[in-house]
Amino acid sequence: MTLQQDSLFERFLAPIFEKFLIDKQALKYLYESIDWQAATERLNNPTVVYPDYYAKRNFHGIEGGYLTIGAAVTYDAITQYVLPPNETMVRQGLLQTIRSQPRRILDLGCGTGSSTLLLKRRFPQAEVIGLDLSPYMLVAAEQKAQQSGLHVIWRHGLAEATGLPAHAFDLVTTSLLFHETPAAIAQAILQESFRLLTVGGEFVLLDGNQAVLRHTEWLNNIFEEPYIREYAAGNVSDWLKAAGFAAVQTQDHWLLHQLSRGAKPLANEESESAEAIRATDGLTPQWAMG
Repeated sequence: MTLQQDSLFERFLAPIFEKFLIDKQALKYLYESIDWQAATERLNNPTVVYPDYYAKRNFHGIEGGYLTIGAAVTYDAITQYVLPPNETMVRQGLLQTIRSQPRRILDLGCGTGSSTLLLKRRFPQAEVIGLDLSPYMLVAAEQKAQQSGLHVIWRHGLAEATGLPAHAFDLVTTSLLFHETPAAIAQAILQESFRLLTVGGEFVLLDGNQAVLRHTEWLNNIFEEPYIREYAAGNVSDWLKAAGFAAVQTQDHWLLHQLSRGAKPLANEESESAEAIRATDGLTPQWAMG
């Protein structure tokens, strides 16, 4: 795993993590306990074409980003320390925002499956699919699911173009994904989520607090996050409404995070929403214009 030298994380925090916080033996065991080539070949979708925004940018100071074994091996070890006050408590907020009893759940940008497995535990009778663009992250997620005795379907693909059938899910979720995508891709993911949901289905998102990020430049500089300023400058509630969602709400979550929710409206509600958008076309923000 090659780290860039110009991020604040690499210069100041990485030495602390490596010396005091990271169990290197555990990471070594994880790396050696998996046949990564065989596992990635099994989970890999050969039709996937990696977009430049993903394949040609580094994330978290890791050269090659999420398309590396190193990213998959180290993700959980680091993430547990960067979601204050506690990673599980932060992720539990996603579950607490859900209002329905979904039968089919899709977790977009599932990474190593931390939120996906929480969803499966919360809704054990539901079919749960975790989708991610990195086959390496999916291998780590599958390993965690097997160790937990939980059945989850892992799928390799793009969150903005899943290839899954329309109206197939009661709940679509995403955790810590939008700050790692260009704003236009985040909006495309919401449009895809709207297509995938049944009428009345929910979309729930957990990510960084946009208002806080806009006013704390140092937070944007700690990790190498190429799109975090785009994310901070936007408004998830506005993006949800532009995608057609109703009953949209965004709330602060442990100060540094936010939770957003929207529901796919009934057909007549959708028509009324479209009329309202047309009536206020002059107020449509620049990012929502075609």
